[in-house]
Amino acid sequence: MLQDQNVKVVQDAYAAFGRGDIDAMLNLIDDGVVWNGVYGAGAHVPMSGERRGKAQVREFFNQVSRNVKFSRFEPQQFIASDDKVVTLGHYTSTTPTGKTFDADFAMVFTLRNGKVTAFQEFTNSAGLDAAFR
Repeated sequence: MLQDQNVKVVQDAYAAFGRGDIDAMLNLIDDGVVWNGVYGAGAHVPMSGERRGKAQVREFFNQVSRNVKFSRFEPQQFIASDDKVVTLGHYTSTTPTGKTFDADFAMVFTLRNGKVTAFQEFTNSAGLDAAFR
């Protein structure tokens, strides 16, 4: 079933991220991907804003690596419908300002032909903004 395959792609991407294997994760992403960091986050948050293409997504993960130290990163539920996979989870992290950010998240992946073509993250953007001030 296509939905099961899409969930596996997303789970494989999380596994690659967890291992720090950004190349393996990028192999699961379409060349023309549209990647939106945390919806509603301020411009001062390094991971905010839209990126297009694998090179810009790689830079997004470089920003994550430089600016976020996760003490918890837990994708907990995967909900699939047609070409969408929504992941619900929780993370706790520390920013370069020394502030902690602790929140639930929803990450929405759109897939086509076994590749991620779009991504959008939703979390407590006000809390994230404050953690980077």
